[in-house]
Amino acid sequence: MAPRPQTLKELKATGYRSRSVKDEMRTNLIRMLREGETLFPGIVGYEHTVEPQIVNAVLSRHDFILLGLRGQAKTRILRSLARFLDEWMPAIAGCPLRSDPFVPLTHHARALLETHGEDTPIEWIDRDLRYQEKLATPDVTIADLIGDIDPIKAATLKLDYSDERVIHYGIIPRTNRGIFAINELPDLQPRIQVGLLNILEEKDIQIRGFPVRIPLDVCVVFSANPEDYTNRGNIITPLRDRINSQIITHYPVSREHGIQITGQEAWVSRDAGVTVVIPEFMRELVEEVAIQARKSEYVDQNSGVSARLPVALIENLVSNAERRGLRTGESRVLTRVCDLANAVSGVSGKVELVLEGEQEGALNVARALLGRGVKALFGQRFPDAYKPRKTRGAAASGEGEQLAGSEYRPILEWFASGHHIEIADDMPTAEYAKRLGQVKGLSALAAKYLEPRDADEAAVAQELVLEGLHQNSILSRERTDGSVTAYKDMLKSMLSGLGD
Repeated sequence: MAPRPQTLKELKATGYRSRSVKDEMRTNLIRMLREGETLFPGIVGYEHTVEPQIVNAVLSRHDFILLGLRGQAKTRILRSLARFLDEWMPAIAGCPLRSDPFVPLTHHARALLETHGEDTPIEWIDRDLRYQEKLATPDVTIADLIGDIDPIKAATLKLDYSDERVIHYGIIPRTNRGIFAINELPDLQPRIQVGLLNILEEKDIQIRGFPVRIPLDVCVVFSANPEDYTNRGNIITPLRDRINSQIITHYPVSREHGIQITGQEAWVSRDAGVTVVIPEFMRELVEEVAIQARKSEYVDQNSGVSARLPVALIENLVSNAERRGLRTGESRVLTRVCDLANAVSGVSGKVELVLEGEQEGALNVARALLGRGVKALFGQRFPDAYKPRKTRGAAASGEGEQLAGSEYRPILEWFASGHHIEIADDMPTAEYAKRLGQVKGLSALAAKYLEPRDADEAAVAQELVLEGLHQNSILSRERTDGSVTAYKDMLKSMLSGLGD
């Protein structure tokens, strides 16, 4: 690779031509589209919904806003926009606003050009440094975003306040020739939002009441949560009018997308000497908990349920399995259904509750969501134990209907005969599998509908069957001593309770 030009003369010799940051983004995006390059690495499920709208906004040279609930990758998308900038950008060395060598923006840049001429030094700025963002909070000021007069500088240099050299520049001017993002825009006070109007429309800044105007070249993008429009603030109408495109984000539309997102975000590859394996049906279960939370009447749906919930839940599941492996001395362990009880903290702090949920309590709601996730997955994978259906054998022989629940009969009869099963969170794998293997018919049923890959996964699948039967009110479950889970016959447990 040839060395980059270090002076204005060398830069001119390369044939470099100035262009606006939006033209630069558009040109690079066109090239990436033609080459079939991935536009937003790590962003899953937006290929046919959100991504085309962002592409259209960039091609149209628009400032835009991403509008969506928490945990919908809005910030990650905004940070990905730097990929559409040139890898390196030339600027007049030492200029605080990164002046274009051919279009000097500040007094400092013009003075350097007058002094050095063709020998004006050039610096090269990496594209990652050309993206800046600010989280909108109520204490953000105009001085933070745009700038203010520095009276000490004015007194030291003996300059009038109208001279641009006395300005202390804010973060937006310092992002000149780059991308500036404001997260959670409605949290910005209306009087501060007004200060953005000129930047979006006239592309310049004004400092206080002095006639100092500096034309900026910046692409401004925003993110916002619809909930904030009523709870914490609003976007003033003139500013909304100047934001060219409003793009709506969403949660994963399928469980498969959710599993993929959780898989790439969760920290599950640990270095404690214990290999933790997550069966595929356990990954489905974790994602189903988030899906059920987004339907729950106890959860504030206007607030949303972040994609961080399944990430935190699966990390806690892995940690509980890792803890078990360290205690038992096993080098390979699997996540189990009983691990959910100790992973509940990954759910309880991730949902905003409505009044009914507050009355139930955050921990009880979280446990209920875990149970609903098990019940939903069980209903998708297994036949309905209560619904009659015609089997092939029955139809051929004319015997009519048989209960789908007949597949569960060996299991239920085993429990009805007085048996029960106890498993513990810290139980070694061999003992865990041995106890579950005692239940008649359980192994065959789990293998048929969950398709475990090995004997260890088969044991976890069997526990999922028992928990699914409990969530469908077919078996009773008791959790004692904080770590022991016991499954028993539902009728006998009810009668025993009446006797007590």
